[in-house]
Amino acid sequence: MSYKKHYSRYLAQHPNTLHCAPHSHHYWPDVTRDAQLQYWDDSARGVDHKWDIIFGERVPSVQQLLSKLLNHPYPEQFVFASNTHELLYRVITSFDPKQPLRVLSTDSEFHSFARQIKRLQERNNVELTTVPTEPYETFEQRWLAATEQGTFDLIFTSQVFYNSGVVAPDLSTWIDQVPAATQIVVDGYHGCGAIPTDLSPYANRIFYLAGAYKYLQAGEGCCFMAVPKGCQLRPEYTGWFADFANLAKPQTGTVSYANDGMRFAGATMDFSALYRLESVLLWWQRDALTVAAMHRYVQQLQSEFLVVLDELDHSQINRTHLLADNLDHHGHFLTFKLKNAEIVEELAGRLRAAGVETDYRGERLRFGFAMYHDAADYQRLKNALSRD
Repeated sequence: MSYKKHYSRYLAQHPNTLHCAPHSHHYWPDVTRDAQLQYWDDSARGVDHKWDIIFGERVPSVQQLLSKLLNHPYPEQFVFASNTHELLYRVITSFDPKQPLRVLSTDSEFHSFARQIKRLQERNNVELTTVPTEPYETFEQRWLAATEQGTFDLIFTSQVFYNSGVVAPDLSTWIDQVPAATQIVVDGYHGCGAIPTDLSPYANRIFYLAGAYKYLQAGEGCCFMAVPKGCQLRPEYTGWFADFANLAKPQTGTVSYANDGMRFAGATMDFSALYRLESVLLWWQRDALTVAAMHRYVQQLQSEFLVVLDELDHSQINRTHLLADNLDHHGHFLTFKLKNAEIVEELAGRLRAAGVETDYRGERLRFGFAMYHDAADYQRLKNALSRD
């Protein structure tokens, strides 16, 4: 079955391109265009009262849809922001800056965390323990050993690592040994909408971050966080949305917060991306297009892609350079680790000149897979790489 018809507008703009970078910039399905226009119409209809429409209708709708998508029992615990960094930093500012902050993480986190924690380490009271993800064969064992220390205020880890596509150890293998006072944040950006995810066992325990830019296919500007049920943290970095229901009341005394996920909300943002996200999730619901079904489709594409590479027998882009732990349980992109960044850049340039868009970070070349691909598309690689 081909799903290309759902992406006709984007594909029409790039008829001679095989877009193998959906893990970086995902094509938007056609339903998102009507949703964008609906945001304009709702803004015109509501004007000063458009927040009643957004918070009274659209936000609850997307909360419900995400709750179903992730099997999270508390829709009201989902809060939205323009980016995940904003939400992450609110969690961090819930800690007293005068007190020591002990953090456990890995060496494979996206810049939203990696850059921020590096800056915070310029304080003399922030201590970071970093577990290298490579070699992947022993990562789970080393990660479990680190979590057993039980001395951290914050644990931050990805669901799927952005620089490899490798899936992190399942929460069930380590969460029970973490003290209740330790806050746990899971970056689900490369897992949400790609890997079947069940948050029901952890809804009272973890912060789960994700957004619409990748596999939720709705573009930039709509990220979200599932906040643990009953969370009473008071982020110092806060905005007027965080107690929206009580804005009309006198703002005296101690700063108050909502008793649901909105306590981590910020301030005015462009909600058009929320409309686009709603349209994608409603399309999936109408067509009974589950994450599990999409994951199986992408796994088939990855298998076909690797068959083409085997036939090519390329000196660089081959299975020996593939970063993976278990391809049966892997993210929606494949990463090849080559000798140096210069080789990667040269190969990415050649592929782009042949109409194959990839994505690279240093010595790592990444190929992503999407519902707007067919297995036959990967035959184009033979033209792009056959000279080697």
